[in-house]
This record gives sequence, C-alpha cells and structure tokens, in this order.
Amino acid sequence: MSIAQNLNKIKESLAKQVTLVAVSKTKPVSDIMQAYHAGQRVFGENKIQDMAEKYEAMPKDIQWHMIGHVQRNKVKYMAGFVSLIHGVDSLKLLEEINKQALKHDRVINCLLQIKIAEEDSKFGITQASAEKILDSEAFSKLNNINITGLMGMATFTDNEAQIKDEFTALNKIFNTLKTKNHPNCNMQTLSMGMSGDYNLAIACGSTMVRVGSRIFGVRS
Repeated sequence: MSIAQNLNKIKESLAKQVTLVAVSKTKPVSDIMQAYHAGQRVFGENKIQDMAEKYEAMPKDIQWHMIGHVQRNKVKYMAGFVSLIHGVDSLKLLEEINKQALKHDRVINCLLQIKIAEEDSKFGITQASAEKILDSEAFSKLNNINITGLMGMATFTDNEAQIKDEFTALNKIFNTLKTKNHPNCNMQTLSMGMSGDYNLAIACGSTMVRVGSRIFGVRS
C-alpha cells in the first residue's frame, strides 16, 4: 500500500479526540510530502537538525513535533517554529526552552516525559520529580513555556499485560497532575503509543499517538 493509503487506514481507525503524529524521522521530504498531500499536518522528528532542515524545505502549515531526547544546546535551532516538544525531562531543559522561546517572542508547548518503561535506555522522570518541577518557584517564572501534558514510552516487549500496566500507570499520573493548579500548565495531552501498541495506548487513555513505520514503512 502507498503512504497515503497507510495513513488513511490509520486515521479511519482513530477516535476524533486522538491526534496522529506521523513519525517522519529518517524519511526524505518526498515521502513526507506524500503524507502531506494525503492531508497529514502533524509530523514528528527525533533529531533537531533534521527537523530544522525539513521545516525550511516544506510547507509552513505543518506542525513539527520534537519527539526525541532534547539536548539543551540544540534548542535554539527549533525554537522559532517547533509546535510541541515531547521529551522534556528536567527543569534545566525547560529553562533553556523558555529562554529561546523568549527570543522569538512565542510560547512553546511542552510535554513532561515520564519514565514508565523498564529499559535503562528510555528517558523520563518520576511522578515525584514532575511534581517537584511544577511546584517550584523557578518553574512559575517560565512565562514562555506551557506544559500541555505528559509523554511516555512503554517497555519494548511482547508482553501486552506489562505494556497495558505501564500505559495505565501513566494515565493515572496524568489524571493526578491534571487536577492540580500550576502556572504555565494546562494538561490536555497524553502522548503514548507507537506503531506497535497505539491501539492499546488509546484504550488506556492516550490522546496522541506517534506512528512511523505503519505509515512510511520500515526505516532503512
């Protein structure tokens, strides 16, 4: 099937409240444009330099999501255009995003990345660390960022019960933090679920899924 057919098939299966992020990392502009012409406007990249190059080359009505681990010294390259940064895991990173957003006179939306997987290779913070950040005086002064929700990645395993437990745990944290009144914080988005497990993630409360290989085919 073509990229457009893959995309439309996934979109038809998603509930209205679920946002589809087409993960275009490693894919050429020509492939991404096929998805664009099929109506997709939200794309996810895991390398800031790649995303910046694609931003320059492609239509400006695209929403670019940074879904990979963010290095503070690279934030400046995306601060002028990024729509949502998924993988925020420290106050220092938030301070850098705020600093760069201020230079562009804009507010940048961010998700706090919570570690729910067992693998050491997965990034993220605990619920307690997230609450500590949101409760801090330093965070309350960051007027050029907006925490719009949480992101998490499940363990890479065939054990569906484990994945379900991890997604359920993240949804619980999301619902807990959502009820608290923090400045610069408006929790609406729960980004969890990828090509292999997005249906399970949605069943567990996800409002945003990150799908790559199911749309573009296996990465080379």
